[in-house]
Amino acid sequence: MNRINQKLQENKKILSIYFSAGHPSLNDTVQIIQDLEKSGVDMIEIGLPFSDPLADGPTIQASSTQALHNGMTTQVLFDQLKDIRKTVAIPLVIMGYFNPMLQYGVENFCQKCAEIGIDGLIIPDLPVDVYAEEYKTTFEKYGLINVFLITPQTSDERIRFIDSVSDGFIYMVSSASVTGSQSGFGSVQENYFKRIADMNLKNPQVIGFGINNKETFNQATQFAKGAIIGSAFITNLTENGVESIGEFVGNIR
Repeated sequence: MNRINQKLQENKKILSIYFSAGHPSLNDTVQIIQDLEKSGVDMIEIGLPFSDPLADGPTIQASSTQALHNGMTTQVLFDQLKDIRKTVAIPLVIMGYFNPMLQYGVENFCQKCAEIGIDGLIIPDLPVDVYAEEYKTTFEKYGLINVFLITPQTSDERIRFIDSVSDGFIYMVSSASVTGSQSGFGSVQENYFKRIADMNLKNPQVIGFGINNKETFNQATQFAKGAIIGSAFITNLTENGVESIGEFVGNIR
C-alpha cells in the first residue's frame, strides 16, 4: 500500500508541510525533510521550483525564485533525494507544475519518482480530464498518487469526478486566493468545509492555503483529515533557518 494511504488510515489529524526544494540554500533539501520527520510531521510536500508558479503567493514565489537562483532543477532534486528512503519513512509528495515534468518526460519523471520513493504528485495546472485520459495509467504503473485541488468555486459535479479518479486525498483549497494570503477562517470558509464534508467523498480531504498556526490547523482539521502549512513554514525558514524547524512544528501540534 502507498505510504499516503497508510498514513491516511491512522487515527490522527495529518500535518503536512510544504517547502521549496533548494531554499534557503541549494543543499538544505534533505536536512529539512529529515528534521520535519523528526519533529513529528506526518507528510511532506516538496516544491519543485518553477519560473511561473500561478497558484503560489508571494512567499512561495520568492522561495521558488531563490531556489532557481541557487541552481535547483528537476535533476538536481532527484539527485538530492536518491537516498532519502534510507533515513525517512513518512510520505513524500512532489508539488510542481506540469511544464518541467513534460520537459523531463512524463514517464521518465514518474519512473524516477518511483525509484527514489516519492509517493505522490500535486500538479495544479494538470486538468483532471487530461490526467484521466492521458496519464492516469502511467502514474498507476509507477505507484504514484496524483492529488487534485478543489476550491469553493468547484462544482459538486466536478468534485465528484475528481473523487472518482483519485486514490489518496483531495487537496481542499480554503479560498480562491493564492497561497499565504489570509489569516484565519470565517463563516464562508467554514460553510465550504462543512459542504464538502457532507458530500461523503471516498477520498479524505486535506485543507491548504491560510493555515499558519495551531489555531488555524485545529480549525481546519475539525472538518477534514488534515491540513497543509506552506507559506508560514517558508517564512520561518527564511527568518530563522533550518535549525528552527523543531520549534515551528512544536508550536502547531
